Amino acid sequence: MTLNIAAYRFVAIEAPATLADRIRAWAEAGALRGTVLIAPEGLNLFLAGADAAVHGFLARLREDPRFAAMPVKYSRSRSQPFARLKVKVKPEIISFRRDNASPLAARAPAVAPGELARWLDQGHDDAGRPVLLLDTRNREEVGYGTFAGALTLPIDNFADLPDALQPHREALRDATVVGFCTGGIRCEKAALWMRAEGLGDVLQLDGGILGYFEQVGGRHYRGRCFVFDARIALDPQLQPLLDDAA
Repeated sequence: MTLNIAAYRFVAIEAPATLADRIRAWAEAGALRGTVLIAPEGLNLFLAGADAAVHGFLARLREDPRFAAMPVKYSRSRSQPFARLKVKVKPEIISFRRDNASPLAARAPAVAPGELARWLDQGHDDAGRPVLLLDTRNREEVGYGTFAGALTLPIDNFADLPDALQPHREALRDATVVGFCTGGIRCEKAALWMRAEGLGDVLQLDGGILGYFEQVGGRHYRGRCFVFDARIALDPQLQPLLDDAA
């Protein structure tokens, strides 16, 4: 079985290229494959390989205090879901190109998966306000599954989200808005930008859909969660849609 990890951390990185060289060397030493994005705003990674190699990589990465407490999501597959290793330096670890969306100063308020599930069970948040779930992913991802009743947007790129939200501004102001995405990185930026734009009480789903699957399962979710590798999409038990060795 192959161990898959997904993780990100928004943290100031003054020398992204230097960090990229180190991470590439550690990953290559363990024959890991996947994608690592590094930018002045932080780190985003999806890697897969043998258990010992993955844990060895994480141990070396966590020696850096900036990543010592970085949450990691784990899943299993029978085969290696990545064709090769790619380590890239980018302007952003997720391209949004908007002001007032950087988590480096402070994170947007978050709701834990279990608390969100409880709100959805009771039909409102603890203040009695309606909960509006906002899917910040693109239309291809949404096609594989999303939360029941979520607001989905006809976008192909995350940077298109602000324009797509314009017709919904009034509805957003009347609810507790919970943005979500695959692992949390997009909804974290989106929540900050929306709050700065006065779009209401906007929270992020801590850990995204995959974190929700880990802690809650599939309650209130319909379908699978698209992932950017050969597994295509994961069900609420984190099992892949496609697994070559299955």
